[in-house]
Amino acid sequence: MPVANALPRWDLTPYFPGVQSSEFEEAVRSLNRELELAEEYWRASGIASSEGVGSDIAAEAVGRLSSIQEQSRLIAGYLECLVTTDSNDNAAAAALSSFDQTTVRISKLKTLFTLWIGKQTDLDFGFPTISEHAFYIERAQLHSKHLMDAPLESLVSELQPSGSTAWSRLHSNFTSQIQVQVDGERLPMTAVRNIAYSPDREKRRKAYEAELSAWKLNELPLAACLNSIKGEVNSLADARGWHSPLEEALFNAHIDRESLDAMMEAANDAFPQFRRYLSSKAKAIGHSKLAFFDLFAPIGDAKGKWAYPDACKFVADNFERFSPELGDFARRNFRENWIDAEPRNGKVGGAYCCPMIRGESRILMNYEPSYGSVSVLAHELGHGYHDMCLSRRSPLNQDTPMTLAETASIFCETIMKEAALGKVAESDQLAILEASLQSQCQVVVDISSRFLFESAVFEGRRRRELSADELCKEMLAAQEATYGDGLDPEFRHPYMWAVKPHYYSTSSFYNFPYMFGLLFGLGLYSIYQSEPSGFQSRYAELLSSTGLADARTLADRFGINIQRKEFWAASLDQIRRDIDRFESLI
Repeated sequence: MPVANALPRWDLTPYFPGVQSSEFEEAVRSLNRELELAEEYWRASGIASSEGVGSDIAAEAVGRLSSIQEQSRLIAGYLECLVTTDSNDNAAAAALSSFDQTTVRISKLKTLFTLWIGKQTDLDFGFPTISEHAFYIERAQLHSKHLMDAPLESLVSELQPSGSTAWSRLHSNFTSQIQVQVDGERLPMTAVRNIAYSPDREKRRKAYEAELSAWKLNELPLAACLNSIKGEVNSLADARGWHSPLEEALFNAHIDRESLDAMMEAANDAFPQFRRYLSSKAKAIGHSKLAFFDLFAPIGDAKGKWAYPDACKFVADNFERFSPELGDFARRNFRENWIDAEPRNGKVGGAYCCPMIRGESRILMNYEPSYGSVSVLAHELGHGYHDMCLSRRSPLNQDTPMTLAETASIFCETIMKEAALGKVAESDQLAILEASLQSQCQVVVDISSRFLFESAVFEGRRRRELSADELCKEMLAAQEATYGDGLDPEFRHPYMWAVKPHYYSTSSFYNFPYMFGLLFGLGLYSIYQSEPSGFQSRYAELLSSTGLADARTLADRFGINIQRKEFWAASLDQIRRDIDRFESLI
């Protein structure tokens, strides 16, 4: 448990001493040897030519893919941890670029297997390995219907490192090195964006204006990144027979359009409630309208109460009340230094949890002493706990769609918030409640704006490239449709398309799964409150099974029908009750 206020940097040495160490080089060589053996087996068994037949071949191939996935996940995760905390680390960047070629080989193997398995009509699902991976195989068979011929898919795999993957990496590296002048001080973009949490409104305003100026100055390469990635996604979706990138995203999210529409309709109905919250927050800080730079302003008497060690204890203690296993997991993160919390130049913004091996993970965040950061810490630890539960399954059965990947993180936020609200003074209740609503507003309202924006960009990109000015206009239109009169129209954020790395992922619609996770997690928490007996074990089993069934099937285990708007509305009603409480405290 941390005992000082210094923010930690994570410890990656349990995996490798360094990117140029003999241990790391041997791990890469070992993976490449296994890839060579798999490629030879693909040729000899007929998988490469889609001519081989037999359950024994399928079982052997699945076993090899599973082993390759486990090894590659560790190496890729290690390299990603290095480059996202120091974009100036040339050795790590070179190793990651070199590993791209290994990733291409893995992608080719998986594609050839998918094309081959799609033609297997007489698989023996009583075969142990096949039975264990039934869901993975059945999805691969469905996916095979949306693949081009093998030579074309191989060409796509070879081109992506210099295509969308390169554009995505450029965005990450470029934005992590942007320096912004604020009040005569030169700061990295991550530090500037953290000023949004300052209690000083004038300081927040200056940081906001400086940030927008910096994005304006750097908009040309960022717009090129976004146009290139979205153009590639559009082209590949068409070539693979998807009606749209959204249809492909829904398949990857393990949900159907009916479920998405039910959720988005419920969210749209709830926008007036969130605007009521934003209006109340504006009143609390002494203004008639909330500016974008006020969204994360602290409210309540919480100043100085969330030093990092205090946050660690708060999170671990509240996790412990729900489940000793969850509490122990959090304490292990702190004890073994799995978290990189310090904002610094060359480090990317935002937060993520990276699974490594054997249920271990590493968490990146940019901590600042507010309850909002405490909530982010709990959120990412939830991801880590989910990864630990998944480690009971084979590597291929650990693949989890974003929709379900957000379940544990939201659940952990809710555990902490509910426990804290019942124990602290009213002034601190306001701070905790506000931080929770602030996060939920982002996940419902802002995520909806991102969904609308990305939909518009995909549509516009079919015609031609979009200028930075057009991207800004689309972003403002999306914010108007969602935030509405909850935000001052003079102070919105037209460059959120440049800020969020999610737009630059090679996977499209990296947005609505967050809302799914929030509302599904709240629905599960409601069940926990009404039926606590035995819930923890059922919940852990659910988390370990997110790669074994689609979202609707898993939800059915808890009596949840995700295709009905009523379920989503009930979860949103929980947030509405918090908004009512927030208004009363204001």
